Amino acid sequence: MATTLKINGTSHQVDLPDDVPLLWVLRDEVGLTGTKFGCGVAACGACTVHIDGEAVRSCQVTLSDVWGDVTTIEGVGTPDTMASIQQAWVDHQVAQCGYCQSGQIMQAAALLAENPTPTDIEIDEAMQGNLCRCGTYPRIRTAIHDAAAKLKEA
Repeated sequence: MATTLKINGTSHQVDLPDDVPLLWVLRDEVGLTGTKFGCGVAACGACTVHIDGEAVRSCQVTLSDVWGDVTTIEGVGTPDTMASIQQAWVDHQVAQCGYCQSGQIMQAAALLAENPTPTDIEIDEAMQGNLCRCGTYPRIRTAIHDAAAKLKEA
């Protein structure tokens, strides 16, 4: 059955079974490979995307469960928002292997959209479902604070 999805502002029609995970629609059908497969059970956060601004794990959202517009790492935020988050990631050398980073950034962007001045506790709570095997959690927290400050100045 053909389904139309709005992804990063563009409509895409896919003809796939309703139970196909959104992750595979994005990667295999639409060609947006910034969203990563990590665990397949929504435990690591590497596949985080936004649906209507809400951070979700695309490995566990089926095609039939998509309720709104999808945003991936390729389309998240305004240039100012993403520039601030991405620059903070670079400034604080967050990425080590980099595999989890698209999911980390998607989760951080959702957090900052909802709460532009999060505390350490709020950051830790929001980011707890995004795993980083390299252990850069203190850098992630610092980068989120830095991005929040830069966004506040803008």
